[in-house]
Amino acid sequence: MTGASEDDPDAALMPRIAEGDAAAYRALVDRHADRLLAFAERLVGDRAGAEDVVQDTYLAVWRTAARWTPAAKVSTWLYRVARNAALDRLRRRRPSVDPEAVTLIDPTDGPERGLSRRETAAAVRRAIDALPERQRTAIVLVHYERRSGADAAEVLGVSVEALESLLARGRRALRAALEGRRPDLVGGEP
Repeated sequence: MTGASEDDPDAALMPRIAEGDAAAYRALVDRHADRLLAFAERLVGDRAGAEDVVQDTYLAVWRTAARWTPAAKVSTWLYRVARNAALDRLRRRRPSVDPEAVTLIDPTDGPERGLSRRETAAAVRRAIDALPERQRTAIVLVHYERRSGADAAEVLGVSVEALESLLARGRRALRAALEGRRPDLVGGEP
């Protein structure tokens, strides 16, 4: 194997999955399911929808493993498949965001601070949801999923330069949408 497969521990699993090896499939699922679920949840806005996206992603892996080629890392390919499944889901319906499901509250905080955090988290979630799909995906991949620029560009099917442009436009839109919440976002007092 050459290229991306040399430094990709998942690449060796794909031929085994193509042959119907359930243990190889389980290893791939175990290795990536939690991160894909978090990624999908950020894109579709709810846990149940995200679980469906991840299930669709792994079903696609099982069905198409024989056609996989090591042009990119398996994890990058998984994110791309998950992104496409999330977009299909979003096209069928617009998600609703439950701020309670998005925010974890520190029990040592008083009720005022907890309310402020929930409100801030809800505002951030709404601002991210309002971004155009490609900007939203770029922001989520780079800032939440900690994917490299090259991996995020590959998932989106764009050049690294185009990814940087999407990130810059997305960040500007988020700054504008969250202008009045800056102290809450950088740890200042509300």
